Amino acid sequence: MTDKKIEFDMETALQALREGKGVTGKDGVLTPLIKQLTEAAMKAELDEHLESESESNRKNGYSKKTVKSSTGEFELQTPRDRNGSFEPQLVKKNQTHLTDDLERKVLALFALGNSYQDIRTHIADIYDIQLSNGTISAVTDKLLPELQAWRERDLDAIYPIVWLDAIHYKIKENGRYVSKAIYTILGLDIEGKKELLGLYLSDQEGAHHWLSVLTDLNNRGVKDILIACVDGLKGFPEAIGSIYPQTEVQHCIIHQLRNSIKYVASKNQKAFIADLKCVCKAATLNAAEIALDELEAKWGEKYPMVIQSWRTKWPTLSTYFRYPEYVRKAIYTTNAVEVVHRQFRKLTKTKGGFANENSLLKLLYAGILKASERWTHPVQNWNLTLSQLAIYFEKRLDDHIEL
Repeated sequence: MTDKKIEFDMETALQALREGKGVTGKDGVLTPLIKQLTEAAMKAELDEHLESESESNRKNGYSKKTVKSSTGEFELQTPRDRNGSFEPQLVKKNQTHLTDDLERKVLALFALGNSYQDIRTHIADIYDIQLSNGTISAVTDKLLPELQAWRERDLDAIYPIVWLDAIHYKIKENGRYVSKAIYTILGLDIEGKKELLGLYLSDQEGAHHWLSVLTDLNNRGVKDILIACVDGLKGFPEAIGSIYPQTEVQHCIIHQLRNSIKYVASKNQKAFIADLKCVCKAATLNAAEIALDELEAKWGEKYPMVIQSWRTKWPTLSTYFRYPEYVRKAIYTTNAVEVVHRQFRKLTKTKGGFANENSLLKLLYAGILKASERWTHPVQNWNLTLSQLAIYFEKRLDDHIEL
C-alpha cells in the first residue's frame, strides 16, 4: 500500500488532556487519530485498487458516513472511484462500526446476562456511543453460526461419565409463551475434563425426546458411555439402553429424595429423611439393602408408593455402591450438570420469557463459553477414578488410554 503520513497534533492533544478532556468518547483525544489512520488506510486501499484497474478509472471524491469505534464516534470520509468497482475492506460500504473491540465488549456483557438496556448503558458510559437494540441484536446474532457449528461438531468416541438433565424456559410461539425444555449433556472426557456435549431444545421433556438427543450424540461420534447419570424420568434408562446398551445408568439420588419427600407428611419428614440417609450413605450395597428393608418395615404401610418407587428403581439407584467413595461422589447425583443450569439461571433470571428460540440459545451458548473457561483441569481424583473404571469396564478403555 502507498505510505501516508498521519498528522496528529500532539501538543493540542496534551493540552486537551491537561484540561480534563477524555481519551475516548465523541470528543476524546484519540478519536481524531483513529479517524486519520482509518481514512489514510482506506485511501491506500483505493490507490492499490486503481493500480490494478484500467487507466480510465480514477478517484472520484468521497462519501461520508458516521462510524462508531471503541474510542468514540466520528465522521468518516470514504474514498470513491469513478467506475464504482472499489470495495473497501477496512470499513466496508454498509459498515458503521469499527467493531472488533466494541463487539467483544458487547458480547462479554451479553455473556454475563446483561439486558440490552444494561449493555447500552455500559457502552455509553465507557465509550460515549449510543447503540440501538437492533445493533446489539446484530452483534449477538453473530453467535448463531458459531453455535450451530458447535452443536454439529464431532465428539470423542468414548466418555467415561456423562450427566444428562433438562431445564425449562418460556418461549414465545404463535403469539403466546409456551414452556420448552433445554436438554443439557455434560461429559467427562478421557482426560477428566468437563465438556458440554450438546444443547437441545424441545417442546417438553420426555424419554422419547431424550432418545433423539442420544441418537444425535451417537451420530456425532460418541460410540460408548461408561456411566450415565440421569434424573428420575420414566423410561430414561430404556432410552439410553437402546442406543448405548453397555452403559451403566445411575439415577440421581438427590432427585429421588426430593420426589419421595413430597409424599411424606410434614410431621414425619425429618425422621423419614434420616432413615433414607441410612440407605443412601451405606458403606456397601448389602448394608444399603438391609437399610432399605428396615425403611420398608417402618414406613411401608404409611407410604407404600414411596417405598415401591425405591424398589422399582433400585437397580439404577444403587449403581454407585460398586465404586469407591471418590467415584461415588461424582456419579450419585446430576449435580455437575445442575451447576451448569445454575449458570444458565443467572444469565436468564431477569427475563420472564424469550421472543424466539434463537434469543434463548445464543444467550445460553454465550454462557457456555464463559463457563468452559474454567474447565481446563481434570476433576479431582481423576487418575484414581480412571484406573478404577478401567478395571470395572474391562477392555472398553484399552484403546483410549495408555496404561
